[in-house]
Amino acid sequence: MKVIKIGGGCLKDKQTIGQILELIVTRGRGNIIVVSALSGITDLLIDSIPKALADEEEIAGIISRLKSRHLLVARHLLHDSQTVQKYGRELARQLAELERYFYGLNFTREITARMRDVICSYGERFSAALLAFALRCRGLQAAYRLPHKIGLITDGKFGDATVKMRLTSQNLQHHLAPLLQNGMILFIPGFFGVSEEGTITTFGRGGSDYSAAVVAAAMDAENLEVWKDVAGFMSADPAIIPEAQMIPRISYDEAAELSYFGAKILHPRTVEPLRRRKLQIAIKNTLDPDAPGSLITAQRILAKTVIKSVGHQTDIGILKIHASGVGARPGILAEVAVCLAATGINIKSVVTSQTCISLLLSHRDLDAAQDALQTLTPRPYRKLEKVAGVALISIVGEGLARRKGIAARCFAAVEACGVNVEMISFGPSRVALYFLVRIGDLQKAVTAIHSAFFSRPRCLI
Repeated sequence: MKVIKIGGGCLKDKQTIGQILELIVTRGRGNIIVVSALSGITDLLIDSIPKALADEEEIAGIISRLKSRHLLVARHLLHDSQTVQKYGRELARQLAELERYFYGLNFTREITARMRDVICSYGERFSAALLAFALRCRGLQAAYRLPHKIGLITDGKFGDATVKMRLTSQNLQHHLAPLLQNGMILFIPGFFGVSEEGTITTFGRGGSDYSAAVVAAAMDAENLEVWKDVAGFMSADPAIIPEAQMIPRISYDEAAELSYFGAKILHPRTVEPLRRRKLQIAIKNTLDPDAPGSLITAQRILAKTVIKSVGHQTDIGILKIHASGVGARPGILAEVAVCLAATGINIKSVVTSQTCISLLLSHRDLDAAQDALQTLTPRPYRKLEKVAGVALISIVGEGLARRKGIAARCFAAVEACGVNVEMISFGPSRVALYFLVRIGDLQKAVTAIHSAFFSRPRCLI
C-alpha cells in the first residue's frame, strides 16, 4: 500500500479533475489518497471570513458560490443523475455545517484562530467527498474519512499544528487498515487534524503534503507519491532558466531547504514524519505519469558540482533592529520573537551582529512587524528599519558546507555580473547557503550562478 497526495494544482477544473480520476482508476486501487481543496477554494474561504464578519447578508452568496463550483464539477464527473443527487445531498450537509460557522462568526463579531482553522478545513472536505462519489460512479470501491473522525491527533496549535505520531499511528491503523481490502480507494482530506480536546487545527498553507507524510508514516506505507502538475525538483526555476535540469534524486534535507526557500514542490515539513522510517517521496507529473520525476530519500547523494539547485524567493523583506551591543544583551531576541509570534508573524531567518538584528520576514508582514515592535515598553532598540525590494537566492546541495570553494565560486559569478549582495547566511544548514540581492538583480544573479555550476558561463548584463 502507498499513500498518494493530490494537490490543488491538479484539481483546477472539470477537465483536469477528470484526468486525475482516470489516473486514480489505474493507479489508486488499494491505496490511500490525501487530497487538497479544489484550486482556489481555500483562498475563497479565507477571503470570505472578513466578509461574513462584516455583513450577514454576504453569507448566502458565499455558500452559493461554493455550491455552484462543486456542483459544476460534479455534473461533469458523475455520469448519472441519481449519483449527482446523492452527492448534492452530501454537499448540502457539509455546506450547512459551514454556514452555521459563518453565522456564528458574524454573531460573535470576532475572528479567532479556532474559527479560522475550522472554516478553512472545509475545502479539503468538499474535494474528498467529490472524488469518492466520482469513483463510485465508475463502479469502484471508494470512501472518504475525515481526519477528526479517524484520530489524526495534533498538538492543538492553530494554523501551524504538529501531529502526535504515536497516538495518530494507533488511531489510523485501527480505523483505516480494515478498509484497505479488495482494492478499496480511500480518500482523506489533507491540511488539518484535531487536538486531543477535539478542536480542528490546520498545518498551514500547503499543509496537505505534511498530512500525506503523516498518513504514510502512520500506516507503514511503501512510499509517498506526490502528484503535481510539474516534473519535479529542478536545478532552477524554468521560468528564469529555460535550460534548467531535472533533479532525479535529492535528500530529505535538500528537499526541505528548497521547499522553504524557493521551490513550491513540497511543504517544507513534509519530510519530518518520514525520517524515522526512511520512507521515500516520489514526485510524479500527472501530465506524464510514467516519467521518473524526482525521488526524495534519506540517502545523501553528492553531485559532482555539489550544488543541485539554485532557488529563489521574492516574498521577502528585512526588518533591522538597531541597538547598541545587541549581541551581548541576553533576552532581546527572545523578547522580539515572542512579540512577533503573538501577532501571528513568522520569522523566516535571523542574522545578528553587535549592533543590529536582521529579521527575514514575508514582505507582507513588514509593516505589521514594525507596528508590533513599537508597542514594546521599554523599547529594547534604538531604531527600526524596513528593507523592501529584495529577493532571496539559495544554493542547495549535500556537501556544500564541506567542499572548499563553492561559496567563492557562487559569489564570483554574482560579482562578475555587477550584482551586489545585500546579506549572507551560511552555516545554520549544512546543505544550503542563502543571500539577498535587490529584486531587480534577481534574474541576472540566478542566471550567473546556474551557468557557473550547470552549463557554460553566461551573464545577463
